[in-house]
Amino acid sequence: MQASATDRLMRARSVMECNHFDVGDLVSPEISASWTRCLELGLDPQRAPPLEAIDEAQLKVARERVDLVRALALAEMQTLYHQIAGSNFLIAFASPDGVLLDTIADPSFRNAAKTASIRPGTLWAEQLRGTNALGTVARTGQALTVHGSEHFFAHYGALTCTAAPVIGPDGTLAGVLDASSHCGSRQQHTQALVGMAATQIENGLFRQHHRCNLIMAFHSRPEYLHTLSAGLLALDPAGTVLGVNPQARFLLQGLPALPHRHFEDLFRTRFTALMEGGQAGFQRLEDRVGSVFVADVENLRSLSVRLGSTRTTASAEPKRVEASRFVADDPAVRTALRQAEAGALRRLPILVRGETGTGKEQVARHAHRVSRRRGAFVPVNCAALTGSLIEAELFGHADGAFTGARRGGAPGLVCEADGGTLFLDEIGDMPTGLQAVLLRLLDDWSVRPVGGGRPRQVDVLLVAATNAGIEATVEAGRFRADLYYRLNTVAVTLPPLRERSDLGAIARHILADVSPGSTIDPDALDHLATWPWPGNIRELRNVLTRLTMERPGLPIELATVTAALCPRTAAASESQGSLRDSVRGRILAAHRDTGGNLSETARRLGVSRNTVYRAIAAR
Repeated sequence: MQASATDRLMRARSVMECNHFDVGDLVSPEISASWTRCLELGLDPQRAPPLEAIDEAQLKVARERVDLVRALALAEMQTLYHQIAGSNFLIAFASPDGVLLDTIADPSFRNAAKTASIRPGTLWAEQLRGTNALGTVARTGQALTVHGSEHFFAHYGALTCTAAPVIGPDGTLAGVLDASSHCGSRQQHTQALVGMAATQIENGLFRQHHRCNLIMAFHSRPEYLHTLSAGLLALDPAGTVLGVNPQARFLLQGLPALPHRHFEDLFRTRFTALMEGGQAGFQRLEDRVGSVFVADVENLRSLSVRLGSTRTTASAEPKRVEASRFVADDPAVRTALRQAEAGALRRLPILVRGETGTGKEQVARHAHRVSRRRGAFVPVNCAALTGSLIEAELFGHADGAFTGARRGGAPGLVCEADGGTLFLDEIGDMPTGLQAVLLRLLDDWSVRPVGGGRPRQVDVLLVAATNAGIEATVEAGRFRADLYYRLNTVAVTLPPLRERSDLGAIARHILADVSPGSTIDPDALDHLATWPWPGNIRELRNVLTRLTMERPGLPIELATVTAALCPRTAAASESQGSLRDSVRGRILAAHRDTGGNLSETARRLGVSRNTVYRAIAAR
């Protein structure tokens, strides 16, 4: 009688635990190879070493190091979580060296995660934690499921873990996506879901890396053109291939689909015809062996604007994003933008949090731009939606639906945003009655006009923003919990200005906008950095605008800034000392955190080295 898989695994473990390297064909070759590596390192399967972890500061640095792929991964983790929620699962993302960066746990799995110490900051490299899906995939670069006792250390025998690599455009490992569960919750489709999510991240990285190039999506069937099955080719304006995703290599088997080859080495269709037809939408292609595809060219419009004035290259990611609109030199802001970009590319609802004046609408507009959507950006202030006709204002109305209705009806703001982006500002102030209607929109993306009429399907990127603690509003029953969870699919948080490290860059950017040619002294910038800025960037803009009006053409100096800020507090003379003490305390704390590194302290706080020197000398 043939032994069961469980019996074979138990026999394999008995052999392995006796320090025998050869377990034959009792387990898969991938598990056998991993066990062998662990034994060669001298690991004891019955005695797992203490779990190693990095501290919060190191975790922050590790996250910043992979901020783009992490932002894309966070969006996919949310989608994956909703696909398998309620199944005793935990979703995790790790750096290429096996550092766990982020987790999302189903409530039913949190105790198991705590027992196994599965938390951000822990190290899961195979050489430390033995055979485990996350660490072994980081080691091999191949997708893997490790079930129960297939884990090298018996301590993890109650878990099933499935992981997939995320490969960057340069072919190197960019991260690892993992789904872990109790053994009893094993689901056959989990590996497929994790693999699809990893591919989605890879495609997002490909598009970001080649955002300055032409990108051609193609497939043999038009209905698959904008799915994970489509091939992606990156091309320069002359038709030279710059990048190829794995699916494109699969679709072009037998052809030289390699960087530095030309488009016409792969296709019988002339490259000039592709460029000319790209303006009209989908077009037919035939490759060199006779296969027929449907193709869509992305980035064509934005690239045509740059041709002749700038050279199109796959350059390094600039720190300043949309420099004509806002500055994003602070790591937390860059992460927020990456998360917004990832959500926009997937058309997932985005919730932007931040105090008043931190730039939430600017982030929404940025998401709209990078989404490549051709429709309008339609902003709506939910706090201003009052009266009995707010539903008609948002969702439109039929002819004669109510007294004063527009003849012929009106489409409503949601329909105005069809093909574009709807930005709902101050979402926490949306009237309760309208929340149910918005939830219905999120369910089927169809708009039903007030007073009748046929429902209309819309294609809308929804971005909401709040400056309040919306969780408290949910707990108080003033905001629907189900709507909150739908809107919070991609969560983006903007730090207040007082916590940003790029205040100097922001101030100079504002000056260039409100008074071109105006300058500001370094000491004046240092003093601006000590102010708490309750009104954030909006308040800073008002102060700088007023200063340039009062002293046109003159540099902004320390005395001018001090005079402008001090009267703005109710008891300036009494509070100035405490403010200085507070600022000095922040500088000294940062100086300790950086191990006494003056330059790093100044960089973190966005002040000059002289300011740090003065704070230390005043101790």
